[in-house]
Amino acid sequence: MSNEFETKGVKLAKLPSDYGSTGFKMFKGSILNNVEIAYETWGELSINNDNAILLFTGLSPSSHAASSDNNKAEGWWEYMIGPNKPIDTNKHFVICINSLGSCFGSTSPASINKANGETYGLTFPELSIEDIAKSGHAVLQTLGIDHVHTVMGPSMGGMTALAYALLFPNSLSNLIVISAAARALPFTISIRSLQRELIRSDPLWNNGIYKKDSAPLNGMKLARKLGLMSYRAANEWRERFNRARLPKSAGKKMFDIEFEVENYLNHNSEKFVSMFDPNCYLYLSRAMDLFDVAEHGGTVNAGLAKIHTKKNLIIGVESDILFPIDQQQELADGFSKAKKNFKFERLNSIQGHDSFLVDKESFSKVIYDFFKD
Repeated sequence: MSNEFETKGVKLAKLPSDYGSTGFKMFKGSILNNVEIAYETWGELSINNDNAILLFTGLSPSSHAASSDNNKAEGWWEYMIGPNKPIDTNKHFVICINSLGSCFGSTSPASINKANGETYGLTFPELSIEDIAKSGHAVLQTLGIDHVHTVMGPSMGGMTALAYALLFPNSLSNLIVISAAARALPFTISIRSLQRELIRSDPLWNNGIYKKDSAPLNGMKLARKLGLMSYRAANEWRERFNRARLPKSAGKKMFDIEFEVENYLNHNSEKFVSMFDPNCYLYLSRAMDLFDVAEHGGTVNAGLAKIHTKKNLIIGVESDILFPIDQQQELADGFSKAKKNFKFERLNSIQGHDSFLVDKESFSKVIYDFFKD
């Protein structure tokens, strides 16, 4: 576990070794020892252990999805989780895990390898979305939970939820996939590939060997700016910033930041790079590109047919350029061909891929209706 990025209030699950193995067996075949997964919970587990909701996150968030007695800071999905909220913790026991490979408490490239006392860096084994799903299932086992009411997630978390349903089809009743896809498209792969190249081209990256006080922050900053541009939609940029300019200053130099939108990208990227590890970003980003439901059946439709959930909800956003709406349509078509019980919600939010974080009204209603039925 990395102490540098540890999140307040998290619990740690020490994952047992797989049967016949010395550690946690990764999807690509490597063995990872001494795996710990950070997680947070809200609500109470029912006597029958039948009210658990497993929540997977996007690439960058921690397990702190909502405030709690252990950490009263506002979570990344504060409006969604809590008493009498769409995911009602008066009724459900919610577990949100910090992804395997992320730097907020779980074993990751930023963690210390107990075998040699050194940071893993690029010696960390190749990471897959399936590994994150499997680690979530292992956390449930440490909690004595064999079956969950719902597995859900937005963005990368939606991919992980799909992977979970494929790997453990008999251990969940319902599935919610938000702004995610069965596999990445070339446009999305190219964006993330460029982000990784920006990080690796920073001289301070040094083949993944660096200390936190000398990390490749410039490369990370540029990668984050590119990410921010893809998380939102062009119409929102126009509506929010238009061509607004910063006040003129006496010491301004040629090519200094001129526009409000530039200032926004700069501020948010600087905030992010102080909170996230570059190598973790590389691993998680690549895991998203490599994920493909077709690997679990030969085709996407064949893979989706292996999911045995009672009820499925797919949510897409019309303005999302990172995971375009036709990718959620592909999931809906696959569930339809497999004669699965599903609902596909197409939302007209203008905030693009990040709509699930900020369009409280639209997403609250859809999620509330799902759990109400």
